[in-house]
Amino acid sequence: MELIEILPRLHLLRFRIGQAYLWREGSELTLIDAGDAESGPAIEEAVRGLGHDPARIARIVITHGHRDHYGAAQELADRYDCEILAHRLDAPYIRGEAEVPAPDLLDWEIPIHAHGLTVPVAPPTRVDTELSDGSALPFGDGAVVVHSPGHTPGSVGIHLPRHKVLFTGDCVAEAQGQVLLGVMNIDRERAAASFGRLADLEAATVCFGHGEPLTEDAVAVMRASAHGDAGLQVEHG
Repeated sequence: MELIEILPRLHLLRFRIGQAYLWREGSELTLIDAGDAESGPAIEEAVRGLGHDPARIARIVITHGHRDHYGAAQELADRYDCEILAHRLDAPYIRGEAEVPAPDLLDWEIPIHAHGLTVPVAPPTRVDTELSDGSALPFGDGAVVVHSPGHTPGSVGIHLPRHKVLFTGDCVAEAQGQVLLGVMNIDRERAAASFGRLADLEAATVCFGHGEPLTEDAVAVMRASAHGDAGLQVEHG
């Protein structure tokens, strides 16, 4: 696992497939996503490597109900008594009460999807708090949930307006220097509309579910990618 500082309070935890983010507020920690079912020890090691106690993880915010984003959440919550939060529409998938809808794959997405399925199946995971669009979260000096459906019904972005930080989940991605609409969507049109809504938040630091964070010219790059005419993608960096 790679551990990368994005901002003094914010680190990226990159796994074999996918990634999570750690936000620090004083001694309190928040995880945005939790990797796959085998990521728990690596997350604990990363937290300790930064000089923090994993017991300070107060909450895990799940951006959507795919196995590479919530796999270790239950293990960590059991160990450290932290809260798990997710949108109400994806909560049944995370809890194991329903199957997440299959994506509407383009031909070129089929091998990407097959690779994603090599991630271990996530265990049924409790959701303590069900989120909705506009829900306020007690970190980041006022984090706000942005419902961003299309990748899954209950996909969310997490916006920290006072810090101009945005976590997009898998609605938006970065690949080979391009910011683009995320892949493997159940509803591509809704996902594109969600991308536009996230871009209009004008975040200066954008953290994707897959790919390198966007820290330079983020407002212009996101807007050009979401609203431009280049197949919803634009080169940056």
